[in-house]
Amino acid sequence: MVCGTLRAMQSSDPRPPMSKADYVYSVLLDEIRTARIPGGAALRAGAVARRLGVSVTPVREALRRLENDRLISYEAHHGATVVDLGDDALEEFYGLRAVVEGLGARLAAARITAEELDRLREVHAAMVHDAEEGRNDLLGEQSRHFHLLIADIGGPAFLGRHARAVRNSFPVPAAASLWLDDAQVRPQLEAHERILDALASADGATAEHIMIEHVRQAGDYRRNG
Repeated sequence: MVCGTLRAMQSSDPRPPMSKADYVYSVLLDEIRTARIPGGAALRAGAVARRLGVSVTPVREALRRLENDRLISYEAHHGATVVDLGDDALEEFYGLRAVVEGLGARLAAARITAEELDRLREVHAAMVHDAEEGRNDLLGEQSRHFHLLIADIGGPAFLGRHARAVRNSFPVPAAASLWLDDAQVRPQLEAHERILDALASADGATAEHIMIEHVRQAGDYRRNG
């Protein structure tokens, strides 16, 4: 009885709250990743602390983590600056994404469960519905979720984490999303549908090929946009 009560208490225990440094890091990471804080922008610890309602100490810790992520750099007399990445970095980013996410799709085809496939289909159906309703602004984040779910299924030990790290390493301005272009929406959704078909058929080679081409097309669109 005591053991059962203890288990019940443990299962109902709330998760520990996010630390202030984790909070600052998550906010700044999202703002850099979505280019709300653009490349070349200065990040002053005091200003960030006032904006987020924390002390300077957790801000400095978060900035050190962002420096380790190579998203910001420090210069003498200038402080922290968001790294401004050029065309070579853009090509490398999409090339790396294609390799990592392509591998994730190939591995996912061999181990995906019916429940996981249903979850992916739910995400895809929501995207199709939003596209039909003209809510293109929602599609970019949904697509990110779709891709990372596949990576998590294919590589729960390492690959999913690496897929996130790659995506977080290069800011994509919201206005640059190909999902905002009506001409791109249908082809991209069709690519997702073909990936789902390959996963359902346990066809890893096809899933990998489609994913690689899908990501590379996004890179071509970004470079030529």
